[in-house]
Amino acid sequence: MHGIIPAAVLAIAGLAQAEWVKFNNSDLFPDVTYQGFQSDNPVTIAGSRNLQDSPPKYPSPWGEGHGEWADAYEKARAFVHQLTLEEKVNLTTGTGWKMDRCVGQTGSIPRLGFHSLCLQDSPNGVRLTDFVSVFPSGVNLAATWSRELVHSIGHAMGEEHRGKGVDMQLGPVVGPMGRAPEAGRSWEGFGPDPYLSGILASEAIQGMHSAGVMSSLKHAIAYEQGHFRLPYESVEMGWNITAPYSSNLDDVTMHELYLWPFADAIRAGAASVMCSYNQVNNSNGCQNSYVLNHLIKNELGFQGFVVSDWYGTWSGVSSILAGLDMSMPGVPEMQDQYSGRSFWGANLTVAVLNGSVPTWRLDDAVTRIVAAWYFVGRDEANETLSFSTWTKDTYGPAHYAIGDGLIHLNEHRDVRGNHSNLVREAGAKSTVLLKNTNGALPLTGKEKLTATFGEDAGPNIRGPNSCKQHACDEGTLAVGWGSGAPDFASLVTPDTAIQNEVSKFGGAYESILTNYASEQIDTLARRADVALVFVNSDSGEGQMVANNYGDRNNLTLWKGGDELVKRVSSSCPNTIVVVHSTGPVLLEEIKQNPNVTALLWAGLPGDQTGNAITDVLYGRVNPGAKLPFTVGVARKDWGTDVLYAPNNGILAPQANFQEGIFTDYRGFDKHNITPTYEFGYGLSYTSFSYSNLRVTKRPVREYTATQGYTSAAPNLSRSDVSSNPANHLFPSNFSMVPLYIYPWLNTTDLASASGDRYYGSNEFIPPGAQDSSPQPLAAAGGAPGGNPALWDIVYTVEATITNEGEVEGDEIPQLYISLGGPYDAPLLLRGFDRLSIQPGRSSTFQADIRRKDIMNWDTVAQDWYVSGYQKKVYVGSSSRNLPLSATLA
Repeated sequence: MHGIIPAAVLAIAGLAQAEWVKFNNSDLFPDVTYQGFQSDNPVTIAGSRNLQDSPPKYPSPWGEGHGEWADAYEKARAFVHQLTLEEKVNLTTGTGWKMDRCVGQTGSIPRLGFHSLCLQDSPNGVRLTDFVSVFPSGVNLAATWSRELVHSIGHAMGEEHRGKGVDMQLGPVVGPMGRAPEAGRSWEGFGPDPYLSGILASEAIQGMHSAGVMSSLKHAIAYEQGHFRLPYESVEMGWNITAPYSSNLDDVTMHELYLWPFADAIRAGAASVMCSYNQVNNSNGCQNSYVLNHLIKNELGFQGFVVSDWYGTWSGVSSILAGLDMSMPGVPEMQDQYSGRSFWGANLTVAVLNGSVPTWRLDDAVTRIVAAWYFVGRDEANETLSFSTWTKDTYGPAHYAIGDGLIHLNEHRDVRGNHSNLVREAGAKSTVLLKNTNGALPLTGKEKLTATFGEDAGPNIRGPNSCKQHACDEGTLAVGWGSGAPDFASLVTPDTAIQNEVSKFGGAYESILTNYASEQIDTLARRADVALVFVNSDSGEGQMVANNYGDRNNLTLWKGGDELVKRVSSSCPNTIVVVHSTGPVLLEEIKQNPNVTALLWAGLPGDQTGNAITDVLYGRVNPGAKLPFTVGVARKDWGTDVLYAPNNGILAPQANFQEGIFTDYRGFDKHNITPTYEFGYGLSYTSFSYSNLRVTKRPVREYTATQGYTSAAPNLSRSDVSSNPANHLFPSNFSMVPLYIYPWLNTTDLASASGDRYYGSNEFIPPGAQDSSPQPLAAAGGAPGGNPALWDIVYTVEATITNEGEVEGDEIPQLYISLGGPYDAPLLLRGFDRLSIQPGRSSTFQADIRRKDIMNWDTVAQDWYVSGYQKKVYVGSSSRNLPLSATLA
């Protein structure tokens, strides 16, 4: 049978609440036993407990083509009106794992010349193919604090995806945001601040779309760790659980932190949103009606489509009624990947025929998909598919999972163009100078003997792509591991680039590319005029590396990095340390080491990593980057951690977000914890001063809640579509490919076709889920991104930034706001820019404050409001260096 029993609608209300179980990792990590920070907001505490429930929200809102989407919707509706039931199902269902050439592919509509849609990782380059660029990761782009550069990177990545024949790039990432500093996938996104994340995600999306490729904003929502995200992975780790972990959080934290960047990105035109593996308040992310129907589609007015993360679909009828529009990769779970079964596919055909899924809901899902295709101009920017995800051989099986006859799979199309220049620029502009004693940097190139130490400076001797999905820490760290990691067409290591630099000046150069050759390291370090030490800390997705399963076990440097720094610096009083890491690491001891004269965080810079760091070390690029996260003195300083051990028996582990909005710098500020390096910190080879703060209040309309109703669900079905199951059987003489997921039935008995005894009964259909009548608009909704008045400019802040040094440099002024309430964070980032300023000259920093930027979330009114507390603005060079301030009128 071409079906699998769709799960009944999960109970998502009325669950008992238990007292919060404290995070206790002592069994695995004896040095870590603490509960973590708790917000003092009673709403936060009450809303983030074990077995917290997620209220049902139905029906699923239908797209109406708001704003810039109007033309795309008009075209999409005309297209969808032509389709048969099977053609609609084909566009919503993946064809199966390794059954087509992309990591995910839908069915096609040959009758209308509409090819199957190719969905491909990753957020920093085209994954699992050759002759592509590995761009700097999201955490590095965040460190640039540059809207323009992120837009350019988005466009370049879009060009490469389009050039390979990809329809949708699976990125950018705004979740995880880095609630826990050890979280394995945080490097894919833009860091723990929602404002910075939202602004940069918007730029990346618009860049991708300008290249004619759909974006996929991910992951919705509160997907803040890798542990326990999928039951089968947990079994591999030795834990017996039956469901993904639940992120339990309250309404304020949801809106003021985790949903915030989604609003910015949806307003910028995100083509799709990918739902997440985890549960949210004990309802699966890809069938959570509150998240998908209410928050994403109603409140944020999302006009694109929701796609599941791969194997993130847990049901058929329940998921599409809850707002899922496309199921990937079609099959239900990794263990079942070669079964040919699906929750969707033929089961979706059955569900429409028996009335479980109303026709308008399927039509809306397909309309959203096709509208996104038109929205980015795929009808004009199409390229033929030129690669296979599953092999780099020129010839291979058409359907890799079954190994059928050979076809021409890979054209080995080189799509890099001149993007290496952009990768190099972004790598250098994302390098944060943390320490520079007595002008140790930049180097002159005239040092008599330059010595480089550490495995992280050199190559992986087995080849840069030798580890599956880059799940190893061999050689220099330029990208993390997992689905966010493209393969290198080339990789310039620091060792190579520095040696080339030194040779220009005729200097001497030696390197030791291991962390453990103690005697040789001591000998060379004693002789060196300058010692460059490269160290790292890695993380990723879904695989074990050095006993770290995705999430890091700790925040120390890997492979004895701390000991390497001590050894080299004890022999060389001019030691410069470069850190490649996926996120925060403990640096206090290195900071305090007097023989470490300079310290740089270089993150994950991509394939030009060596050239980028050399540009900074030798002064061709004056470092202007700022930290997109906080570096604490001790692990406990963050007050949040990964949940490493189950705490709910074999059921879903419960991750309680009791800290509320107080993650990263907001938690450090609230609890008066002095960090090693604060959020927004970064040095330059010049110095800047701040003066002349000016605040202008803008005349704006009054904020009013959105009122009214939607239109009725549009009827797009053809009049000749039959409800007779006999007309939906496999076509005669059709040649089936084994394991391929098709939309047709194999019997006229609908119950047998699906294998589901409940089909034909509406017993498990949630109340209101089939209602096609006009629906009330959310008070905070009304347009993509939310109520249009939220984005009105209410204040403009200006300040004068002066370069007081002797060289040109980039400065990143930052605007923070204090909302003033008892449960508010002391400071919230609400503006920034990257300014290039000549020596002795000044530039004007200008930041617009949107109405939303000074608002709080009202859990009763379910809308944003401006509290009566006094609000102040601060401008400076980091979250803890804010020399300018003013009170908002």
